[in-house]
Amino acid sequence: MTEQSGIPIKFGTDGWRAPIADEFTVANVRVCAQALCDLMIEDGTASKGLMVAYDTRFGSEMFARQVSDVALGNGIAVKLTAAVTPTPTASFTVTRENAGAGVVITASHNPARDNGFKVKSPAGGSADPEMITQIESRIPAIYADSSLIKSAAASDQPAIVDHRDAYIEAIKAFVDVDAIKAAGVPIAIDSMYGAGAGYLSSILAGGVSPITELHPEPNPAFPGMGQPEPIEQNLTDLINLQAATGVAVSVATDGDADRVGLVDEKGRYMSTLETFSVIVHHLLSRKQWLGPVVTTITQSTMIERLCSHYGVQNPRTAVGFKYVGPLMLELDAIAGGEESGGFAYRGHVPERDGILSALLILDAVVSANRLPSELLAEVQTITGPFVFDRLDLEFDPARRDEILANVGSASPDSLAGLKTENINRLDGTRFELADGAWALARFSGTEPLLRIYAEAPDESSRDQLITAVRSIALGE
Repeated sequence: MTEQSGIPIKFGTDGWRAPIADEFTVANVRVCAQALCDLMIEDGTASKGLMVAYDTRFGSEMFARQVSDVALGNGIAVKLTAAVTPTPTASFTVTRENAGAGVVITASHNPARDNGFKVKSPAGGSADPEMITQIESRIPAIYADSSLIKSAAASDQPAIVDHRDAYIEAIKAFVDVDAIKAAGVPIAIDSMYGAGAGYLSSILAGGVSPITELHPEPNPAFPGMGQPEPIEQNLTDLINLQAATGVAVSVATDGDADRVGLVDEKGRYMSTLETFSVIVHHLLSRKQWLGPVVTTITQSTMIERLCSHYGVQNPRTAVGFKYVGPLMLELDAIAGGEESGGFAYRGHVPERDGILSALLILDAVVSANRLPSELLAEVQTITGPFVFDRLDLEFDPARRDEILANVGSASPDSLAGLKTENINRLDGTRFELADGAWALARFSGTEPLLRIYAEAPDESSRDQLITAVRSIALGE
């Protein structure tokens, strides 16, 4: 909530997210829409129109139509997607339509109780911090006076657009789809009841590689999973399928399909840091792309060492694609990635794309003729071994300032027996340690959680780092 006014609208790492019917209401969505429209009118982008899309969550289409109504009431032409749309497809649609901005009604990987309001820049990426600040600064006055919110006339309707096929053709150009289809590699896909359902299976259909898709039907309750986030505890069905059938590659996309998860041929969930390292190595070695790789401070030492090995830069940003995307464009980076499983690529929109990421994983498996665990072993011959984990801690909101002070002032000489080499406070506090190990504590920008991250050459050191940082944060 905004500190000065108690307004229940606060943009975090990627948009505004809140519980449906509690804070995420029609009235509050319309406040956000009006704030965005005011900015577009002021900065001259209103003449290009607004793209609006939505996911499979409860009420998403209805909320999207509320955004459309406000924009039309402000004289801004609206392009509304024809159906449930993955966020990367929506981002692509912004650029395809040359829109002045985009809105996607989605809470991405959050629990089923939430929905959200993501804003897209004209480039198709996450709105940058300046754009978000401009939107937020307009919210208090609109929230206080609903008469400022415009409504469309009954005769005003959005134009319906569908760029699904064009998006699919665009991402197919990044990989050898025919080779994947002809390889005979058994593939499993978990769409997690989300917006990405049917995309990968349709792209890969018609070949000799057997395709199995789990949870392709929309279900806003996301049954059987804590939230539609493609991490180990939510991929039980996918892991069980691999164990029962011997599937070679198992991939998952989150609720709005901007994130990817990977289960290897042994049924082991591969961490998002391992997965991005495999993809980046594939881009640098086999595809021979050259250029920087932009990552947040929660990404892997393996990426840093791969970039050093291939002679490219690895600049780091705060968490969020609102930082990663603009820097990718500025540096003409070949890829950008954050720990959450969201990765982007040069030549595409500067935004996370779980569907394209899954295709690149399959491209690596087929072109290298190696299974996922073998691709990781290939990476670690260059980087050395690393293992990662993340602890998400619920906390008493009354302790937030105390926890922030504990972490923000901590300057230990060592953690878990590893010497502290540097402390980075760009976003939370990252302790950079000997042997390439690191640990970080920061508050989530999308959920009421304290996140503790750690990567180390072995599991014992990693687990000790998480315990040590937890103790620092909680003052234990």
